[in-house]
Amino acid sequence: MTAIRDTEVLRHSRLLGVGTYRPERSVPNVEIAERTGLDPDWIERRSGIRSRRYASPAETLPAMATTAAEKALAAAGISADRIDTVIVATITSMEQMPAVAVEVAHRLDAPQAAAFDVSAACAGFCHAVALASDQVRMGRADHVLVIGAERMTDILDHLDRDTAFLFADGAGAVVVGPSDEPGIGPVVWRADGSRNAALKMTAPWHDGTGTRPDARPAITMSGWRVYRWATNELVPAARRMLDLAGVTVDDLDAFIPHQANMLITDFVAEQLGLPERTAVARDIITSGNSSAASIPLAMEELLAGGKAPSGGLALLAGFGAGLVYAGQVVRLP
Repeated sequence: MTAIRDTEVLRHSRLLGVGTYRPERSVPNVEIAERTGLDPDWIERRSGIRSRRYASPAETLPAMATTAAEKALAAAGISADRIDTVIVATITSMEQMPAVAVEVAHRLDAPQAAAFDVSAACAGFCHAVALASDQVRMGRADHVLVIGAERMTDILDHLDRDTAFLFADGAGAVVVGPSDEPGIGPVVWRADGSRNAALKMTAPWHDGTGTRPDARPAITMSGWRVYRWATNELVPAARRMLDLAGVTVDDLDAFIPHQANMLITDFVAEQLGLPERTAVARDIITSGNSSAASIPLAMEELLAGGKAPSGGLALLAGFGAGLVYAGQVVRLP
């Protein structure tokens, strides 16, 4: 079995369990088409999406994150009182403070845990996994709860023909803990602020004078710019992730990229030369683009469906607003 290369540390880290929360409401393309005038078949061809999940008012960000966390803890066989840190990757909290992670730790009854949020858009989950892994490897924490949770529909212009068909809601979580052998490879990450206009909010929360605008700011995106950047940057970055972990594409049991667009996933998978046996995550088909939640959601879907083996090697790659990317090789829980 191929081992993941690691630098000298006090100990190693790995993913111990995964859990998810998918909102009850599934929204088909025909419903999006009615609002935007887009053709349902065009939406699927352009994105790979057939339906996506929308959260109800009762399915709040902390509620979804907590449920996903509870499932991850149960899968890992770890009680909440053993969690030392809670990290939530999100860009859709409507409150600047306190952090969503603080509320999740409280709901889990983990008062001893440190808790904070990470804002790195669709790459947030991989950023948080890297931080969690370093905490465990350096002995600063025994168990870290990493959660990607989003209510993208709260910042979505549902009439915008460029974004309305893409984004969705959900939450996914993993428990990161100690391991006898490396289970999380070195992170590869980058931020390219020269392209930050390609994917951003339409306006700040205030107008520059402290006055909140009448209309809530929404996400806006130049799809072709994001596609061009992602297809140029992700392949060399992914190869670097593999090199640092000491594995090759032939060793991979799964490729789990951020579920941004099926065209990007297909391009990167083809350019990497993934073998036929490697499972490629395509949870976007029925879950849409749930930003920081998409990678753990896709991971759980592959494992639950038997498409990827527990203990297998997977390449994670997140990318999004900034424009930023982050990723690493992991051993699946």
